[in-house]
Amino acid sequence: MKQRDVAAIIVAAGSSSRYGGNIPKQYEILGGKSLLLYSVEVLLAHPAISRVLLVINKEHHAFVAALKLSSRVEIVIGGASRQQSVNNGLKALQNKPPHGVLIHDAARPFITAQTVDALLVALETSDGAIPASPIADTLKKNTPAQKIEKTVERHHLWAAQTPQAFDYAKIFHAHTEFAAIEATDDAQLAELAGFSVALVPHSRHNFKITTQEDMQMAEALIAQTKPRQQRIGQGVDVHSFTAGDFVTLCGVKIPHIHALKGHSDADVALHALTDALLGTIGAGDIGVHFPPSDNQWQNADSLIFLRHAVKLLHAKGAEINNIDVTILCERPKILPHRVAMVAVLTKELGLADDQVSIKATTTEKLGFLGREEGIAAMAVVSVVV
Repeated sequence: MKQRDVAAIIVAAGSSSRYGGNIPKQYEILGGKSLLLYSVEVLLAHPAISRVLLVINKEHHAFVAALKLSSRVEIVIGGASRQQSVNNGLKALQNKPPHGVLIHDAARPFITAQTVDALLVALETSDGAIPASPIADTLKKNTPAQKIEKTVERHHLWAAQTPQAFDYAKIFHAHTEFAAIEATDDAQLAELAGFSVALVPHSRHNFKITTQEDMQMAEALIAQTKPRQQRIGQGVDVHSFTAGDFVTLCGVKIPHIHALKGHSDADVALHALTDALLGTIGAGDIGVHFPPSDNQWQNADSLIFLRHAVKLLHAKGAEINNIDVTILCERPKILPHRVAMVAVLTKELGLADDQVSIKATTTEKLGFLGREEGIAAMAVVSVVV
C-alpha cells in the first residue's frame, strides 16, 4: 500500500438509542476526553492516512464544535442508517479518490497504529481486510420462548471489528450495487460482491461501546493502562478565637470557652485540608474559589468547600491515597473527638479509616497558640492522577 494513499472514514452519526444517557455516546467523556476523539487522534497521526472524514448526524453540529477538531478533519453529514452514512463518506472522497479506505465506527475507541499497519499489509494481497477476534464463548441458538434450541459450532467463527480496510473503488461499487441490502458491516457488502476479505487477528479489547456497561468496562481498561502520577498537596490555616461556646473542627462541633473567628464557620482543619486537596491539582487555594468578600459564604459550612475540592479532583481523574491533618492548639483537647472527625472525613472522601490521619499537638505554651489566642492546622494529601 502506497504511503499517503489511504483515506479514513469515521462513522459517528448514530443516535445512541440503545445506550441511553443525556448525550449521544460518541460525545460522552471517556478517560477525560470524548469517546470519538480516540479514533480521530489515532487515524490523524498515522503516516499512511492522507484524509480523515468524520460522518456526523446533522443534529450534532454543536457537539462537534465543542471538540475543537483539527482542521484536517473533514465533516460529512450522515444518513438515516449506518450504511447510508458510510456511503455518504465514500461519495465525499470522489473528488480525489484514494487507493484504499478505512471505515471505522467511532464507538470503538481502542484502535491503534499497529491495527492500521496490519490491515494495510493485508490489503496488499486482498480486496479488503478486517480486524477480528475468534469467538471464545459457547454459542446457543434460542427459540422465540427464550429456550435453548441448539448449540452452535463456534469453530471458524470470528467477531468482526472495525476499522475495516478496502480498495476504495471496489467497496464504493459494492455499496452502490447493494444499497438496498441492510448490511451489519461493510465486509458483508464486500462478500456479496465476491471480493476477497482477509481476517486480521486482533484483541477483544477493540470492542464496540453500545451500552453504559460497555462504557464502564472501557473506563476500567483505560484506568489499567493509563500511566498514573503521584502528587502531594499541603495546606496551612490559622483562625483566632472570638466570643462563643464551641469550635468546629473537621466538621465536628466541640464545646469550648471560645469560638473561632472567620467568614465561614472557621473550620480551620477543613480549610487546611481543602487547600491541600486543591494543591494536588494546581487549583489555587480556598480563597480563589470562595472569596471572603462574597457574602454568600458567610457562616457557610466548610464541608461545602471540601466537597468542591473533591469534585475538582475527580474531574481530573485523581484519587486520594491518604490525608494527614495536624491540629495545633492548647485547648480544646482533640483526642476525645478524633474518632468523630475521622468518621466525617472517611464519609465525605470515601476513604478507609487507615487512609485518614488526624493528630494534635501543642506549642508548649509558646507563641499566640500557646497563649490560647487561636488554633492552627496543617494538612498533607497524597493523590494519584
